[in-house]
Amino acid sequence: MIIVNLDVMMARRKMSSGELAEKIGITQANLSVLKTGKAKAVRFSTLEAICKVLDCQPGDILEFKD
Repeated sequence: MIIVNLDVMMARRKMSSGELAEKIGITQANLSVLKTGKAKAVRFSTLEAICKVLDCQPGDILEFKD
């Protein structure tokens, strides 16, 4: 199971969903799908943009649990 820790990183950076969505160029609805872990896939370009804006690594956002 893949766990999405996007909320944690956003809280650490004191960034709202609206602000992050605007900075990475996706809708708040699509960001919400990512945050809740309901997304079936995430584009590398989106992941790269999130990491750039939040100044983090992909492993800070995505976690694998058996």
